[in-house]
Amino acid sequence: QVQLVESGGGLVQAGDSLRLSCAASGRTFSKYAMGWFRQAPGKEREFVAAISWSGGSTYYADSVKGRFTISRDNAKNTVYLQMNSLEPEDTAVYYCASYLLASYSGDSYYRESFYDYWGQGTQVTVSS
Repeated sequence: QVQLVESGGGLVQAGDSLRLSCAASGRTFSKYAMGWFRQAPGKEREFVAAISWSGGSTYYADSVKGRFTISRDNAKNTVYLQMNSLEPEDTAVYYCASYLLASYSGDSYYRESFYDYWGQGTQVTVSS
């Protein structure tokens, strides 16, 4: 049984930083690319960042590029999302997800349908 458990969310002020973690179990973590998505109140879930199995390829939404960094530690079966210079617009529930394959094909990294397992989410609230 595959499980993804996010942690590290919380309430912070604009300009602060947070690091989210996603611990994976139930499958060989290093064989799969991973992604982070988020869903703000009243909005659809959107892509945030993605990383290939080795960490050699990373992708970001334009809204977070330069502020967020995705990384992974395959020895710890964990993927991270370092979030700096947080803005109130970053307020959302953040989800990690496991991609179908080790590396991304074309632009599939931002497509939810290509991720087969999801965590329960962690709330990030940024006050102004």
